[in-house]
Amino acid sequence: MATERGATRVLVVDAMAQSRTWRPGPEVERTLRASAPPGWEVRMVQAPTISDGDGPARPSDEALAAIADAEAYLGFGITPPLFRAASRLRWVHSAAAGVRGALFPEMVASDVLLTNSAGIHAIPMAETVIGGLLFLMRGLHLARALQREARWDKAPFVGADSPLRELGDCRVLVVGAGGIGSEVAVRAAAFGARCTGIRKHPARGVPAGFSRVAGPEALDAELHEADVVVLAAPFTDETAALLDARRLALLPAGAYVVNVARGALVDEPALVEALREGRLGGAVLDVFAHEPLAAGSPLWQLPNVCITPHVSPVSPGRFWPRQLALFVDNWRRYQQGAPLRNLVDKRAGY
Repeated sequence: MATERGATRVLVVDAMAQSRTWRPGPEVERTLRASAPPGWEVRMVQAPTISDGDGPARPSDEALAAIADAEAYLGFGITPPLFRAASRLRWVHSAAAGVRGALFPEMVASDVLLTNSAGIHAIPMAETVIGGLLFLMRGLHLARALQREARWDKAPFVGADSPLRELGDCRVLVVGAGGIGSEVAVRAAAFGARCTGIRKHPARGVPAGFSRVAGPEALDAELHEADVVVLAAPFTDETAALLDARRLALLPAGAYVVNVARGALVDEPALVEALREGRLGGAVLDVFAHEPLAAGSPLWQLPNVCITPHVSPVSPGRFWPRQLALFVDNWRRYQQGAPLRNLVDKRAGY
């Protein structure tokens, strides 16, 4: 990327998250400074920021001042106020995988490069998916309820309406056969499950863990055969309300719904109705249409729902090493004018 001869090129890092899990420690700054290409300066914003969603609606005064000189910016997404203050900006890297909040009109229309962290969170998210499914399929939600009552009762497990089943007997449909989806499929396949992926461009091949993939046009037909449907696709105009009442009705009786993507991919009232009526075996939900999930939501009270508060990507001690490996490699590529990894198609939305 061109810059004035002799001018210092600035990377602004605005990642001092309020959540300790996402906050960079001293080793992150040391690594970035040691990895800086010649002519680059690293500026670490010390003011706290928010890692949830697409970052804070209002950036700190320190971040606004720092980004004025930035050619590159590393943060949890980017907001219009920051973007407007950054007249020299050429590249934004989001420490999050989802970038919908960063795709405001000015960003989309600009020639600023946007990369995301797709794949960084894939392993912990996949383990959450498998853990949630086993929790329900092996009746651990029933065991937990009995434990609270100090009651020894085998009837819920061995009766005619026992919910117990084996993951290896299931047909698993993963909507979004990218990094997260592939890690889910690898683990589900290790249990013996047969995994099918839905991806926008099936001609790109069959990722690890899947027996086959199909395009979005095949979704309805594949839902008919799915014992488990896992949503791991990005939130775009095309995926909004993807799993609505009509599609939920296509699933076989007793099927499970898992959502670790974004809450907006599911019609929540329709999901609640299907669970209440017993048409579904259960749901594993890490994301919701509105977060935090309201205390009055009926999802809290449904016994066959496993709820986590949007924490499936959490992996203390592993996030920043994975993040730095991606970012430093991309920094080198950017310096050399080579193609960047995880480059977002700003018009497609991912």
